[in-house]
Amino acid sequence: MSPDVPLLNDYKKDFFLKRFPQTVLGGPRLKLGYCAPSYIYVNQIILFLMPWILGGIGTLLYQLGILEDYYTAALSGGLMLGTAFVIQFTSLYARNKSVTVERILTTDILAQEDAHEFTSCASAETIKFLIPGKKYIANTVFHSVLAGFMVNIPVLEQMNQVLHILFIFLPFLWALGTLPPPDALFLWAMEQVLEFGLGGSSMSTHPRLLIMFIISAGTAGTSYFIPSTTGMVLLMTGLGFLLSLNLSEMGFVFKHSVTRHGVGTKSKALLSGSEKQFTWKECLFYIVILVLALLESILLHHFACCSKISKNSPQAIVGYILMILLIILWILREIQSVYIFGIFRNPFYPKDVQTVTLFLEKQARLMKIGVVRRILLNLVSPFAMIAFLSLDSSLQGLYSVSVSIGFTRAFRMVWQNTENALLETVIVSAVHLLTSNTDIWWNRSLDTGIRLLLVGIMRDRLIQFISKLQFAVTVLLASWMEKKRRKSTTTLCILNIVFSPFVLVVIVFSTLLSSPLLPLFTLPLFLVGFPRPTQSWPGVVGTTACVCADTVYYYQMVPSLTAALQSAMVAGSLGLLLPGSHYLGRFQDRLIWIMILEHGYTYCCINIKGLELQETSCHTAEALRVDEVFEGAFEQEEHARICSINKHFGNVLTPCTVLPVKLYSDAKNVLSGIIDSHDNLREFKGDLVKVLVWTLVQYCSRRSNMQENVDKTENKGKASLIILPALNTSPQTQSPDDTDSLNSETLDDWSDDVFDDEPITKKGKEKDQLKILQGINLPIPGSIESQRVDDHSVGKVPKNSLYEAVILGYPAIDKGKQDMMYIPLMEFSCSHSHLLSLPKEWTSNCLPNSKMREMSSLFPEDWYQFVLRQLKCFHSEENVPNVLEEIAKDKVLKDFYVHAVMTCYFSLFGVDNMDPSPGHILRVYKGVLPWSVAFDWLTEKPELFQLALKAFRYTLKLMIDKASLGPIEDFKELTNCLKEYESDWYIGLVSDEKWKEAVLQEKPFLFSLGYDPNMGVYTGRVLTLQELLIQVGKLNAEAVRGQWANLSWELLYATNDDEERYSIQAHPLLLRNLTIQAADPPLGYPIYSSKPLHIHLF
Repeated sequence: MSPDVPLLNDYKKDFFLKRFPQTVLGGPRLKLGYCAPSYIYVNQIILFLMPWILGGIGTLLYQLGILEDYYTAALSGGLMLGTAFVIQFTSLYARNKSVTVERILTTDILAQEDAHEFTSCASAETIKFLIPGKKYIANTVFHSVLAGFMVNIPVLEQMNQVLHILFIFLPFLWALGTLPPPDALFLWAMEQVLEFGLGGSSMSTHPRLLIMFIISAGTAGTSYFIPSTTGMVLLMTGLGFLLSLNLSEMGFVFKHSVTRHGVGTKSKALLSGSEKQFTWKECLFYIVILVLALLESILLHHFACCSKISKNSPQAIVGYILMILLIILWILREIQSVYIFGIFRNPFYPKDVQTVTLFLEKQARLMKIGVVRRILLNLVSPFAMIAFLSLDSSLQGLYSVSVSIGFTRAFRMVWQNTENALLETVIVSAVHLLTSNTDIWWNRSLDTGIRLLLVGIMRDRLIQFISKLQFAVTVLLASWMEKKRRKSTTTLCILNIVFSPFVLVVIVFSTLLSSPLLPLFTLPLFLVGFPRPTQSWPGVVGTTACVCADTVYYYQMVPSLTAALQSAMVAGSLGLLLPGSHYLGRFQDRLIWIMILEHGYTYCCINIKGLELQETSCHTAEALRVDEVFEGAFEQEEHARICSINKHFGNVLTPCTVLPVKLYSDAKNVLSGIIDSHDNLREFKGDLVKVLVWTLVQYCSRRSNMQENVDKTENKGKASLIILPALNTSPQTQSPDDTDSLNSETLDDWSDDVFDDEPITKKGKEKDQLKILQGINLPIPGSIESQRVDDHSVGKVPKNSLYEAVILGYPAIDKGKQDMMYIPLMEFSCSHSHLLSLPKEWTSNCLPNSKMREMSSLFPEDWYQFVLRQLKCFHSEENVPNVLEEIAKDKVLKDFYVHAVMTCYFSLFGVDNMDPSPGHILRVYKGVLPWSVAFDWLTEKPELFQLALKAFRYTLKLMIDKASLGPIEDFKELTNCLKEYESDWYIGLVSDEKWKEAVLQEKPFLFSLGYDPNMGVYTGRVLTLQELLIQVGKLNAEAVRGQWANLSWELLYATNDDEERYSIQAHPLLLRNLTIQAADPPLGYPIYSSKPLHIHLF
């Protein structure tokens, strides 16, 4: 990063200097971008001082003893109300009087806002500038009434002094971004009350938050009006358990399960993802747990509840059990991750993690420990805490708001967040046991439910304070360690040290509000950001992303990553799962951002984002630091120290674990010495003919198989003839006379999408049912409309063209060119040859007879016969080898293949028959064919063109494999190699839609050819699908929230959208650039963002 990178560029700095005073003063624009008349500034000052003057009149009358205080307040309020109405309606009159001019939309909005023309001090344009109108008439009335009311508030003497101080700071708090917008404040307040007052969790969507808040508040209110302690305990226990479950997901699955039988396979496809998450066995499990919890709570409350806690009471004994459980769960959780406390290397964690198999073998013992931990966490701990709460004497008192709220939250937290609830219960139990004999406020005035509530708030705020303090220290160190800007940041660092008590006050105030600590421009200049929900962004999760070609790789890996995260969360490898936690995953050039949105009993809701794969300078600098942090944690020698120290403790990223995920590894190789080798290029030409033969034979074989399978499902009692139109023809009406001219023994359709009856041979003239099927129009890049070769027309096909569709129809003779290849009219020598015959369109003429005879010598007849004998497409025939032998000896069929193969060969290489150059291979690989006589012939047949292009690409891959792995020994090995390409590989271009389809279908291998203009070399890119290890670490949540808050402040308050500004430059310690990328668009730019994913932790 250059040391000259500005915090604000000159243009934005000028705008900021104009906007900031206007924001602080509440409207006056005292700095304009042009010369304005003096009366503009005088009128603004008069309007600004108007409330002071009107308030001063009332104050003066009161000080002189002329009027009482309430009369003076009413007088000032009335004057303010009248003045506000006069000002607003004057603005409305000026807007209606002025001529409406339609503005031309421009992108330079900031420059446009200063464009004003003033003619006089009372002109309509001047009034509109001085008094901007309200958007709605209702706002005009409401704001005027509010202005009059605010003048009357000082009558309340108790609020007078507070409001005087508050009103002074309000403009500065708004300008600095501390005052929240109404929607953010409303959602934040609901979230805080739901989490700390009602025992719930942050929700993944705003509607879920609102619904859960209403239901939870209704539960607490209902418990207050229940006249029986037994009924109240049952209600709190039952609803606390039910509300902690993922009810919306369970309801979704149940709804579609009911309608599954009516919908059929479509419903099964819809439910395939959810059924894995929720089954009837789990429903039965939840019912059993609910019944046991209700029985335990009512029995203990009714028979074992005592009035006073002593060291030998049942509740105290349960408290001791909870302490032991807390210690055991803490130990079992810490040994699952690579670092203990984020500082000391875990001696039980595998030291050198290289392969999935080795890692799983070494982690087997840890996974068994994770199962034990999950049983203790999901089954033992909740029932132990229910026993503690049911035995509490506070439940004996009825009609207490504190008991209803406190215990409703406590019974909910037992299930919603078991680990935090266990910690809070142990703290309350320990404090009560230590102070049971002392008469203090904690024991005298508070019941157990309120104590748990207060401890929960203190626990959360303490964790936030430590995280914020760590973030502040990291920002301070990052600014000092950045040598390029050390001179400019030294002063700020010294001021932070000198005024450290004030900095601590800012951190404490931010912690109390649960708002982000905002480092202005990511410098050690800290502000309190406005309170906002855990999600930090107002939009719906997963609806926006900067989608690009690399997005598909994240789509493919998310299902496998979700399953791996499920195992890690169950084992405890990711630490304490809290809403608002952020994790970063790394594999090769991929960076995965994971955020926890919601957490409950046996489920967790997350959002996964994928960051860009382009290696920009900022991206690379921080990615290297991420790699360095993970390598130091996961790649250690076997004989290293047992308990080493985390060398990157000050970083915002703390390594957690590695996850085995099924994804594509990306390998890029330089093909120098292979693609430019003369020997390889010479062999390439011979191999291309063989691959073309194999490709066309396999195509015809699959088509025959498909037709045979379809025919079996049709009505076998009806005989029909299949008349094939050309590629771009439309269905025609066939006359009965045409059927008499069809003298074929057998015929077959060449389209992949045809579904017809099986043709039956007839010797005499019979009336057969005639079916005309529409051809397929397959687009070729760059073409607008495919045309017929015969008549160069598009549209309706003449009747006579239908005769040409019969399988005995041979290439038509172009009488204008007598030197063209002519095949005499004759029938196949084998009755089964029609099953492998080429479409009639592909056998038409385009090359001179002499050229075709010259090229026919290149046709590998022995390879052609070998390929035919290897086919397995005649399931209905008894003596398949003999049938294939007869087909292989059919010279007419062979002539068809010679014609089609050699014409395609000629089209791919052009006029010259020289060895191809690497540039020529790259162009044809991309689908750019050289011009030749056969160019139009091939491009007008989209299906054949795609087959020829596929054969060319297969041949290139074959050439690379032969150069790397050795030559092909025999035909059998070559056939196996081509079959592997067909089944396990996609060979094409990264920009193709089929490339994305192959990734989503999880083809085992993908290959693409490219050229690096910077290095001047040809490159091959190979993607291999395999189970590999993704390294995952936990981010400092407050560091993420603070940098996102600064991003929001810069763009919304300072309009600083400069792509080269300082605050988005790379910093390895803060991971600043990656954090900005992970923000929601339009402020951030992740290339993938998932919808809320519900992970089941059963």
